[in-house]
Amino acid sequence: MTGVAELRPKARRRLIFVGLARAFAVMTALIVLYYALPLDRGTAIPFWLSLSLALLLLGAVTAYQVRAIIRARHPGVRAIEAAAVTVPLFILLFAASYFLLSATDVANFDVGPLSRTDALYFTVTVFATVGFGDITATSQFARVLVTVQMILDLIVLGAVVRVFIGAVQFARQSTAGQNSTAQNQTAQNQTAQNPAPDVVPAPADRDGGDSAP
Repeated sequence: MTGVAELRPKARRRLIFVGLARAFAVMTALIVLYYALPLDRGTAIPFWLSLSLALLLLGAVTAYQVRAIIRARHPGVRAIEAAAVTVPLFILLFAASYFLLSATDVANFDVGPLSRTDALYFTVTVFATVGFGDITATSQFARVLVTVQMILDLIVLGAVVRVFIGAVQFARQSTAGQNSTAQNQTAQNQTAQNPAPDVVPAPADRDGGDSAP
């Protein structure tokens, strides 16, 4: 495995560009799914069940991304893609939750039923700790959900990012260890195939020593 820093400048730029392009494509696909999925039908499912499934999905995706970083050929680039999946998924899952909560009871927010854009906008303002105040949670349950998101925001920005960075470091250390082991094995194989020639001792003097002049 080769690291990004070991590649030629052109190959390194191409690799980073491809990683960023994939990250942008994933974010775009998630946003399209958010607007395309029939979330209105989710009101028939208990809200606590929908929220639990969403959090389980987020945890499973995060665990998969960590494993993918560790096993990736270029873990640094793979970590960028992982962040591009995990963070937007986190935001969109809560946006969908606020949308369903608003559709269940219009009294949960002060502006009445939220559109998908309203729910996404509100989620981003909470995530960015901006808090314009144009949309506020009014019911107790909605405020509890917003509080849960704020706590998870700290976890996503702190713990998850650190886990991704730790996975990158672990992958690079594992790669360095594998390369060192492979080099040692190659050296041992070359030594076994080309052994050093035996040294033939010089013949001893038949008289048992130096002859007198």
